[in-house]
Amino acid sequence: MKRYFTLMALAWLAMSPESAAQPLALTLERTIALAADSSLESFRSKNMYLAGYWQFRMYRAERLPGLTLNLTPTQYYRDITRRYDSGDDIDVYRRQQSLYASGGLEVKQNFDALGGSFFLNSELGYMRNFGANTYSQFTTVPVRIGYYQDLLGYNPFKWQRKIEPLKFEKAKRELLANLEKVGEEATTYFFDLALAQTEYEMALENVTSTDTLYRTGEQRHRIAAITQADLLTLRLDAVNARNTLRNAEIALKRAMFSLASYLNFDRNTEIRLRLPGRPAEMTISVDEALVHARENNPQFLSLRQQVLEAEQRVDQTRREALFNASLRASIGFNQVANTFRDAYRDPLQQDVLALSLSIPLVDWGVRRGKYNVARNELSVAKISARQSELSLEEDVIMTVGDFNIQQQLVASAEEALDLALMAYSETRQRFMIGKADINSLTLSLQRQQEAQRNHIRSLRNYWLSYRKIRRLSLFDFEMKLPLSARFDYLNGIRDF
Repeated sequence: MKRYFTLMALAWLAMSPESAAQPLALTLERTIALAADSSLESFRSKNMYLAGYWQFRMYRAERLPGLTLNLTPTQYYRDITRRYDSGDDIDVYRRQQSLYASGGLEVKQNFDALGGSFFLNSELGYMRNFGANTYSQFTTVPVRIGYYQDLLGYNPFKWQRKIEPLKFEKAKRELLANLEKVGEEATTYFFDLALAQTEYEMALENVTSTDTLYRTGEQRHRIAAITQADLLTLRLDAVNARNTLRNAEIALKRAMFSLASYLNFDRNTEIRLRLPGRPAEMTISVDEALVHARENNPQFLSLRQQVLEAEQRVDQTRREALFNASLRASIGFNQVANTFRDAYRDPLQQDVLALSLSIPLVDWGVRRGKYNVARNELSVAKISARQSELSLEEDVIMTVGDFNIQQQLVASAEEALDLALMAYSETRQRFMIGKADINSLTLSLQRQQEAQRNHIRSLRNYWLSYRKIRRLSLFDFEMKLPLSARFDYLNGIRDF
């Protein structure tokens, strides 16, 4: 949390008007950290996680005992109703005027293993009749304990215990995967700007170099050391270099604006990048990456959830296709009296035992049809899940292989850059003393610039491959630690 506020403070300073005039120096690591804390995509991902978090909190709350207060403060009747007169053996209409009030407390606890519910309640009722025969009565249930259970029915609690923790774990790992995706996108913007800055610096250097070479060419042309065609070529190179510089400047501003916008900075923020050096040697095993991907990747968890939900529908439709039986049992005390005090005196025992059956006789195959549809959907879910798993595993294998190769390419590109720089410097010196022609100098310059581009591209490909492996496996191969473990530690999340 301390690191979070530190990064937010840095981001705020970067966006303030006072800092806009000062170039902001960014490394790749800091760029990724700022993107994870400040980018709009990270905000969206965190809010999506919070939705899953509160859904899981509601599920956990439903597993705890619930206390409910039921009240009917007042209920007044004044009407004419039909009553049986036993003396005359006839039905007669009589006026009725009465007042009712009732209240009760109930504690309810769901029993996940069987899908039933225990309850404990207490009730108090009051009734007063008006008219010729005015009287009042209190009725009480001081305490009653009972249990309700569907004997053959569908048990939703059993499936919630399997699915809800999985959904929360998926939401958590989707957040981590999205933040790793943010890291990938930040890496892309970082190296886009790095390449644009390199192109601009090369163009700027090229303008200086071509101007110098053109002036040198003029001097050598006066002594007939080079031809008029060579001099015109040097002048053309100088003009093209200035045009290239203008285009490079436009591309640089566009790339800088894109990175600043992605990091949620002020659009006028000037950014200077520090390229990462050669990465440390690290070889990732394909088997190790696959193990971590199967354990941590949210897409694998999503596939498991889809199969579980399909199995849930099969179980529900199968049980609903049969007859249903329910049991309700309770034991307690109750009493009725004309005064409140007497209503709680010498209560009588109250026992209730009820068994109910619901047997479908004719439904024209509707229930059976729902069950068959659910079974087919389960088969489709399993096949689709296996296909998606194979595709994800293939992606992991290819990315790991690409990453291991990229390490070699970075070293090779760095060596090629060193050689190209030395070759261009040597060729330029030879040209200045008249021992190399313009074609050799131009070719050497092109090779040097292409080597610079290849060096940045190799670094970009390496770090993108590494970020993608982290996103697919949610595992830090440098620290040898799952990203979810670090997340749980920082946020105080314990196993459930």
